[in-house]
Amino acid sequence: MHAELLADKLDILRTIPARTISLTTMTAVTPPTESLIQYPSQFPIKVMGVKVDGLVHAISMIAHQFDPTFNAASIELRESKGGKYLGVTITVTATSREQLDELYRTLSTHPMVKVVL
Repeated sequence: MHAELLADKLDILRTIPARTISLTTMTAVTPPTESLIQYPSQFPIKVMGVKVDGLVHAISMIAHQFDPTFNAASIELRESKGGKYLGVTITVTATSREQLDELYRTLSTHPMVKVVL
């Protein structure tokens, strides 16, 4: 009985493309090689931190490190209601998923940065 049930489940799994299902969780997944972003493209990133001197400059330097064409004049700033935090939106030219992943990691680990979206 168990063998028949297992065989039925395997038959069902065989009808689903291998790249769209995780056998450990039995849930649909997006393969890491596929991306919804077409490269290159303009990609906005919102960075939030405590409003202190040097925050915008630090974020700008990191953006330029990953995108040599980054234009600091395109930065958008928004203070929190209480004025303690600052939202900094940068728009970079994304050339690959790896570039974006590393940019997010670098921004997220900067001591002045609280959140990266």
